[in-house]
Amino acid sequence: MGKGGMSQGEGSKAEEENMAAWLVGLNTLKIQPFPLPSLGPHDVRVRMKAVGICGSDVHYLKTMRCADFIVKEPMVIGHECAGIIEEVGEEVKHLVVGDRVALEPGISCWRCNLCKEGRYNLCPEMKFFATPPVHGSLANQVVHPADLCFKLPENVSLEEGAMCEPLSVGVHACRRAEVGPETNVLVMGAGPIGLVTMLAARAFGVPRIVIVDVDDNRLSVAKQLGADGIVKVTTSLEDVGFEVEQIQKAIGSNIDVTFDCAGFNKTMSTALAATRCGGKVCLVGMGHGLMTVPLTPAAAREVDVVGVFRYKNTWPLCLEFLTSGKIDVKPLITHRFGFSQKEVEDAFETSARGSNAIKVMFNL
Repeated sequence: MGKGGMSQGEGSKAEEENMAAWLVGLNTLKIQPFPLPSLGPHDVRVRMKAVGICGSDVHYLKTMRCADFIVKEPMVIGHECAGIIEEVGEEVKHLVVGDRVALEPGISCWRCNLCKEGRYNLCPEMKFFATPPVHGSLANQVVHPADLCFKLPENVSLEEGAMCEPLSVGVHACRRAEVGPETNVLVMGAGPIGLVTMLAARAFGVPRIVIVDVDDNRLSVAKQLGADGIVKVTTSLEDVGFEVEQIQKAIGSNIDVTFDCAGFNKTMSTALAATRCGGKVCLVGMGHGLMTVPLTPAAAREVDVVGVFRYKNTWPLCLEFLTSGKIDVKPLITHRFGFSQKEVEDAFETSARGSNAIKVMFNL
C-alpha cells in the first residue's frame, strides 16, 4: 500500500496530496499537507464532507488548551464530522466504497477495566480527534476504524451526520440522568450543547423543559426549537435566589433534573438550588476547571450530582432520532464555509464571536 493507505498506481486520485487545517500556534490555523497512515485491515479511508466547529476547537485556537489538554506541537483540528468511504480494509465487511458515514471520534483501548465494563468513554488511553497529541478530522481525508463509522440512512444528510457528535453529548447526558416522560427538566445554557441536550430530552419523552441563558438570541432559538419556557439570567451570583424563583415559576412544577451545560460557579449554584429534593443535577459543561458551589445545602436535600464526559454507544440512537424526525438538528447549523485558508480563518472567528452563530459547519 502507498502513503495514506492508497494502492500504488491508482492514478491522479492516489497522488492527490491530503490537506488539513493545522493549529500551528495561538490564533493561527494553516492549511497544510497531512500525510495519512497506512490503511489497516479494519480501517476505512473517508473523504470528509462536513465538519462542525466545537467550542473545544475554539478554546484550542484561542488558548492552546482545553481543560487539562494542552497543545504542545502543531495539531490538525476538528472532530465533528461525516464523509464518504473511499477505501476499505480487507477485513471490513459492513461498509463499502461510496457509503456515507458519520464518524465517532474516540478510539479507546478496549483492554482496560473501564472499556471492559462498557464505559469506554472514560478509557485513559483514549485517542480522540483533535485532543492533543491526536490529530483531528478537518482534512480532505482521514483513516479511521470501520467500527466507529456509522452508515447514514438515506434521509439523513452529511451535515446531520456530523451533528451526531454534539447530539451524542446530549443523548449521553439524558441516559446518565435517566430522564423520561415523568421528568421535568431545566437546562442551564442555550449554546450548542444546551440546545442539543434540550432536543435529546424531548426525544426521550420529557414533557416540560425550561432553558436559561444570558443571551436573548439564543433563548429565542431555544423557544423556536420547542422549549416550554425561557428565562434570561445574569452572570451575578447575587441574583441566584431571584432567578430560581423565576425558573420555578416558568416550569410550573418541580424540577426533577437540571443539566448544567455551561459549567460555571453561577450556573451550577443555580442548578443545585432550583432542583427539587431528591432530584439530579447533571454537569455537562466544563466552563470552570474549579468551582465553588453550595454543595452542603444540596446534600441536605439529597440532590445527586452526576458527571458527564463525552458519550458511549450513542451514534445508533442519534441516527434513529434523526431518521424518525424525533430530532431536527438542521436549524442549529447557522453558518457554512468552504475549505480555503481564508474561509477556515473566517469560520473560526465567526464561531468564536458567538452572537447569532450556533453551529458553524465546513462543507468540504
